[in-house]
Amino acid sequence: MQGIIDWITRVFWQDPAVCFRGAERFADYVGCVNGIIWSEALIYLCLGAGLFFSILTRFAQVRHFKEMLRLLFSNKESDQGISSFQALAVSLSGRVGTGNIAGVAAAIGFGGPSAVFWMWVVAFLGASTAYIESTLGQIYKEEDEGQYRGGPAYYIEKAMGQKWYAWIFAIVTIIAVGALLPGVQSNSIGNAAELAFGGESTVEFFGDTIPLAKMVAAIGVVAILGFIIFGGVKRIAHFTQIVVPFMALGYILIAIGVILYNFAELPRIFELIMKDIFTPMAGFGAAIGWGVKRGVYSNEAGQGTGPHAAAAAEVDHPAQQGLVQAFSVYVDTLFVCSATAFMILITQQYYVTDLSAEISGGMLASDISANSPAFTQLALESVMGAAGKIFVAIALFFFAFTTLLAYYYIAETNVAYIRRTIRFPGELIVLKLVLMTSVFYGTVRSADLAWAMGDIGVGLMAWLNIIGILILFFMGSPAIKALRDYEKQKNAGVAKYTFDPEALGIKNADFWKK
Repeated sequence: MQGIIDWITRVFWQDPAVCFRGAERFADYVGCVNGIIWSEALIYLCLGAGLFFSILTRFAQVRHFKEMLRLLFSNKESDQGISSFQALAVSLSGRVGTGNIAGVAAAIGFGGPSAVFWMWVVAFLGASTAYIESTLGQIYKEEDEGQYRGGPAYYIEKAMGQKWYAWIFAIVTIIAVGALLPGVQSNSIGNAAELAFGGESTVEFFGDTIPLAKMVAAIGVVAILGFIIFGGVKRIAHFTQIVVPFMALGYILIAIGVILYNFAELPRIFELIMKDIFTPMAGFGAAIGWGVKRGVYSNEAGQGTGPHAAAAAEVDHPAQQGLVQAFSVYVDTLFVCSATAFMILITQQYYVTDLSAEISGGMLASDISANSPAFTQLALESVMGAAGKIFVAIALFFFAFTTLLAYYYIAETNVAYIRRTIRFPGELIVLKLVLMTSVFYGTVRSADLAWAMGDIGVGLMAWLNIIGILILFFMGSPAIKALRDYEKQKNAGVAKYTFDPEALGIKNADFWKK
């Protein structure tokens, strides 16, 4: 019995005094908070919720794969809403970011090659979670000042009836995607620029010596970001629907080239990934922990970001956009993240912190930060020469930049939610300036601090959203009802799908009543 109590205590409660007592710098305190939020409990919650919803939907992420592909190319658009593909692009712009390049490197660097397997697991199971949250976003969306709005704050208030909980999510999300997470994306842009173009030339900035490459990258990113986000969601959607497919496909093709160049090594890489997935080395501090942590950071399934873009889509039935968003998790992790992982492992341009020499890579100097795009850049450099570093820097710019656009849109949606009750003069201007400041600061600061602060934002959102969608299942399971209704119409071969929430026993879905 005492052993069970000790296990529960270890999983669900991390004594902050133990960590904070030894903290000396701001980064130490951030690390303590990060460790508490990303305890084993959150790892269990992410995996458990994904498995739970996979069973409830009868593994819709597999059964409806063909339907997902069909729905991708729906071009239905209106003055209020964007098309399914545009919503997918906006969502993918949030999912496909620095986590796909630097995040995968960190998962391998801290968790070993087997962390890649757990990234695949969290993607496969997380696709069902993405369906649930995105369908909820569609069911409870509303029209606000000429455009569709929705997300966890909206469905928590309308379906759960707990406005205080919705407000907490909205405020946490604004802080997370408006201030904490942008620094992670821009930091990787700055680090990649420094690695690609050198850090010898420096400039003085408020008493700090900053590499010129980082400073130029910071100014450039902030200037372009400002131009787009001041143009509204339509400009964001049209930009991302062009850039996201192009950047993802180009990156995957380069990765395939690297793999084919080292094709004889491929069986050994699969063996390396699979050999430690269930061993003590794969514990929650290593492969499983880092695989799930970086998997959620990358594909965002359960984090609550995807429903914001899903709600903006113009569709005939909420389940349609839920299935499209489930597919976006596959694109992010099974395609793009796997491409990065195979490039790093097949070229052996990595090392693993605090794990056995047998799987540690050992090809690189230990002072190279795993929380950076260095592993990926060095992997491509080993095949393409100096052009490899430059290619990763360019790819990372597009990956991270489009994620910044998605972050702004998510933050704006939650400001719009709060604005229904309380209006502040110039609140969107303030949001834009805060985000742009965070981007500039993150570009020129250290990677470890940026990632730790970003992990806090991701973890808090995941806790609030996953608990919320689990509660909603027990309060009527509207997303499951929507899926069954859609499947019924699909099997009947209807010419045009319809959605009647009242007939399904779904309350407060006011948009669809019209």
